[in-house]
Amino acid sequence: MKNLRSFLIGMTMVAVVSDYLLHPFYPQFFEARFGVTNPKVVGYYFAAICFMVMIAFPFWAYVSKKVAELQILVYTQLVAGILALYCFWTTSYENFWIASLVMICFKGSYLLVYPYILKIIRPDQHTKTIGILSVVVHLGGILGAVIGGLVVDFINPAYIFLVMAAGDFIQMLMSIYLLKSARFNTAKPEVPEQTSTEKKPLIPNGFVLKIGLITLVLYFSDFLIRPFFSRYWEAISLYDSKLVSGFVYAIPGFVAVFALWLSWKHTSANDQKYRGISIALIVGMVGLFLQASSIEAIVLLGRVVYGWAIFQGMVRFDALLFQLSTPESYAIDYSKIHFFQNLGVLLASFSVGFIVDAQGLQMPFWLALLGFGLSFTAYYWMFRAQMKSKKETPSEQANQSLNKSENRSTQTEEPLALSK
Repeated sequence: MKNLRSFLIGMTMVAVVSDYLLHPFYPQFFEARFGVTNPKVVGYYFAAICFMVMIAFPFWAYVSKKVAELQILVYTQLVAGILALYCFWTTSYENFWIASLVMICFKGSYLLVYPYILKIIRPDQHTKTIGILSVVVHLGGILGAVIGGLVVDFINPAYIFLVMAAGDFIQMLMSIYLLKSARFNTAKPEVPEQTSTEKKPLIPNGFVLKIGLITLVLYFSDFLIRPFFSRYWEAISLYDSKLVSGFVYAIPGFVAVFALWLSWKHTSANDQKYRGISIALIVGMVGLFLQASSIEAIVLLGRVVYGWAIFQGMVRFDALLFQLSTPESYAIDYSKIHFFQNLGVLLASFSVGFIVDAQGLQMPFWLALLGFGLSFTAYYWMFRAQMKSKKETPSEQANQSLNKSENRSTQTEEPLALSK
């Protein structure tokens, strides 16, 4: 099972790299490819992408109740790859919009791998695995930003879609290999035994609703600073290079890798000194304040501080979700949380173009700072009783996770024992 987990994590890396190639460079891409310079267009396009993911992932999650995840990926990634090739060939602005958004709908099915991995491992391995997956996302962002910057700087932005198509086809082939290989029992994977028969309502409630609302604001704030960060950096920096912009954009990814390495190297110490989600949100506010300074060196420091905070916060929110959910509900619960998160991204993407157009490149940082403050307030208000309660030891937490299904009726009232 460990080998299967590692293979699936590698598959996730391929998907994330393919997905992040254009993230830092959409303004430059639209200008170079279609001559579109209006910042509102970038915001509209980000909003459209988020909307497609919002409706696509819950759909694939429900499909996965009837069809195996890897079988879904074989066909969806094939279609996504073909559409990426079309985006490379087309010169029509309108056709590009349609084809690329449909491509996102099929490409988004790779998110099924995330709850699938957590379904086939033991609950006490969740936090570590979520940390690894978070680092994979950050590393994918680093590689995607670097590769995208090289393509935009030295080749042609259109060729990014060739790289995307290659990533989709690789995922398709990896899925076929897992399904056909006798080495991995993907037809009927070993899933930790569960006794819960609880039916999940379509409309989220309880811990799903609480986490969803908090992370909606958090993701809104995080993604508000992303679309125009490279432009912001180029405006305050002496270095007029897309490659350098890509590296600065990816600094939080480097910090995430270091944070994960540090947690592995000093596991015992970190277990006794867990700072919690609230501290991560406060540190994130400091990082956003530093990035809003418009001073090159301070902005770099702010990226480092912010990278640590966003890694810690998002990993622990995901760990909280999977601690409270059950394996048979992972995909559905995660899709609901993902809906809230993408709604936050959608709102950020829709509004960021107007904000930059009216108030300049610095304003998104101040609004994101306000959003982090609201997330902290909501988190403290919803979970203040658990934050004030006696912290548990790691062994107590592991036992609580393993016995979660037996205590389901009371867990929604004591959700946040994430202290290591």
